[in-house]
Amino acid sequence: MKKKTQSTQTSNAVIGIDLGDKKHAVCLVGKTGEVEKEFEIPNHKDSLRKLAKTYPGARVAIEVGTHSPWIDRLLKAEGMAVTVANARRVRAIYENERKSDRRDAAMLAKLLRIDPELLHPVHHRSERTQRDLMQIKLRDTLVRQRANIVLSIRGLLKSMGERMPLVSTPAFARRVRTCLEDTPELLAAVEPGLKAIDGLNEQIKHYDRAIADAARTDYPEAQHLQQIDGVGPVTSLCFVLSVEDPNRFPKARDVGAWLGLVPKRDQSGETDRELPVSKAGNRYLRSLLVQCSQYLLGHYGPDCDLRRHGLKLAAKGGRSAKKKAIIAVARKLAVLMLAMWQDRSDYVALKNSENPSLQAA
Repeated sequence: MKKKTQSTQTSNAVIGIDLGDKKHAVCLVGKTGEVEKEFEIPNHKDSLRKLAKTYPGARVAIEVGTHSPWIDRLLKAEGMAVTVANARRVRAIYENERKSDRRDAAMLAKLLRIDPELLHPVHHRSERTQRDLMQIKLRDTLVRQRANIVLSIRGLLKSMGERMPLVSTPAFARRVRTCLEDTPELLAAVEPGLKAIDGLNEQIKHYDRAIADAARTDYPEAQHLQQIDGVGPVTSLCFVLSVEDPNRFPKARDVGAWLGLVPKRDQSGETDRELPVSKAGNRYLRSLLVQCSQYLLGHYGPDCDLRRHGLKLAAKGGRSAKKKAIIAVARKLAVLMLAMWQDRSDYVALKNSENPSLQAA
């Protein structure tokens, strides 16, 4: 009998890799699901390339995490078929009473062999998209750090009997210096914090300019979405980079579920309970859309279909009516942005109000 070559033997290999910061647990399973080999490799590009050459064309399952984006791209470039598993949605992994890296790798491989959909696959962005998103994420980090310093200074001054007036965060340091002119001791105590706020203001402005330039030059679709009231460069660019491909959704309304802006469901027999939104998907993008929704429903929100829709829901009253209206407008905003991106259509603020048939529907 003719001896099989290594490439023939390994072309149907199924491998599970539990990613770690310093090393990865690897498990190779056979055709019937039995564990054939278990070992560890360092978290290094050369080790991963060696694994790909040892098992060319193998099917691989890895857990989503810090290292999964670049490892996903590397293994695919080496010819392996990679499935990135959302292990937090696989109970057999995260609820295992004897959980370990070795068992996680084995479970990933066994589930991949049966059906990749059991792993709830995650789609990673391209390297360029991930790099461009870094600016938005770092800006968010600086904004949160600035907010924490502002809250700390407000609380400390309040404990000294000095209540600072409400003012925008970028102008907070200047206003504090004005209010504490007659108390130089207090001003000297908080001045280092105020200087930190000044530095963060400058860095945030730098990112704002970079994001606006990127939306204008590199991502014209993001610039196009800024026609919508309340949608600025940060929200539009984050939406474009997060979705990446507008045609990934069969229907525009599917983006609402992808962003976790639709209610969870628990239906069995005659029971169908009302549950809160799932909060799945991109948490930061969801928060940006909610902020846009709050602006549209606020005192200074412009008159548009989105605002009228939200106010109509809020007017129904009941428990948490306003919160539900904000989420509903955020979901409707996401659907509108995706539809405009897909159709290359322009924004019309009162489109439904001008069309009686659409308004009735």
